[in-house]
Amino acid sequence: MKPSRETVELFAKDRFATCNGAVIDEVGEHYAKCSLKLEDIHRNAMGAVMGGVYFTLADFAFAVAANWQQLGTVSLSSEIAYLSSARGDSLTAEAFCVKDGRTTCYYRIEVRDAEERLAVIVNTIGYKV
Repeated sequence: MKPSRETVELFAKDRFATCNGAVIDEVGEHYAKCSLKLEDIHRNAMGAVMGGVYFTLADFAFAVAANWQQLGTVSLSSEIAYLSSARGDSLTAEAFCVKDGRTTCYYRIEVRDAEERLAVIVNTIGYKV
């Protein structure tokens, strides 16, 4: 479903991600879909998307999925796999909850390019503060 105005306002405080263009497209039970329009500032000296851009978007999607209903989950550990260079002018990250435990959770975040090709996978363990 589309994020509420309150959810968008809450995560607007996630300044690094939002100042770099990350937006929330959808939220659901332990799920979020976020996107980013690629610009020159997102590219490295070779013209490819910087690795940190993929991670920032994935981390933002994790934060939204794990916290949009109730704040209190932080990233404990993340592992990223770069599978292919992005094509096109946008990235989309979808965060899926694999396991939601009492004190920890495990999310898989898939980052796709404008052609919907899988570019990056991030696995994140969250800790419920």
